[in-house]
Amino acid sequence: MVAERIDGKEFAAGLRSKVAEHVSRLKSDKGLTPGLAVVLVGEDPASQVYVRSKGRQTVEAGMKSFEHKLSDDTSEAELLALIDQLNNDADVHGILVQLPLPKHLNESLVINAIAPEKDVDGFHISNVGRLATGQSAMVPCTPLGCLLLLRDRLGDLSGLNAVVVGRSNIVGKPMAQLLLAKSCTVTVTHSRTRDIEKVCREADILVAAVGRPEMVKGSWIKPGATVIDVGINWIEKPEGGTRLVGDVDYDSASQIAGAITPVPGGVGPMTIACLLANTVTACCRSNGLEAPADLVN
Repeated sequence: MVAERIDGKEFAAGLRSKVAEHVSRLKSDKGLTPGLAVVLVGEDPASQVYVRSKGRQTVEAGMKSFEHKLSDDTSEAELLALIDQLNNDADVHGILVQLPLPKHLNESLVINAIAPEKDVDGFHISNVGRLATGQSAMVPCTPLGCLLLLRDRLGDLSGLNAVVVGRSNIVGKPMAQLLLAKSCTVTVTHSRTRDIEKVCREADILVAAVGRPEMVKGSWIKPGATVIDVGINWIEKPEGGTRLVGDVDYDSASQIAGAITPVPGGVGPMTIACLLANTVTACCRSNGLEAPADLVN
């Protein structure tokens, strides 16, 4: 059996199209244009590429894009002052500070300085708490994208056994909360988990978000399981150069799983699409409007 390939690139294109439709209606019916501000501190090459992609897709969706590129030596006070300015800017409905930040800046302090209603990354402590207690919240984009792919393939997730490999605040923990909210039975594994292979083999849904290239082997997969690979890892090729791989050994896992996301082309494209959807949601909520249910439900 060869697993079905879950095409995140195609799904993300459809989601961006829906975003653009809602933006068009907000403009024509309410005179509103959602605005996304992205703050980049430093010269990290990967972050620069990602920020450029966010800006381009924001504009393509008909939204306002505000990019703030700051030098590596930007002080904490200067960054917090910019965030305060964006919090009070009525044209800005979503604020994203690109991580990681230079080491002299306190990430938690910076993230929690963003107004919770504009925190389209879903990292503010208020949004984290609301998600954990089942309340309406801004949901982190990558876990949200994973959930949308899972629901598109499986429909009702209720009662399924889900295993999340990795317990990061950015993916692992919020992914577990989202799966719990859909009535899955959820296990979170990590570096101290005993017999992790056995735990993974019990999963109907396996989400790998640990940051270790090709760690999850085909022998870890339950036959027919749905595998979501969040990993983004560059490894050296024998003939020279590098290639991009996930946290799952795709070749072996795809022979056992029922469906699997590739890397690239799986979860990655969903992250920015969900960011745009969150920005539309933030715009609607800030203006007393019902957020579009078809974007993230």
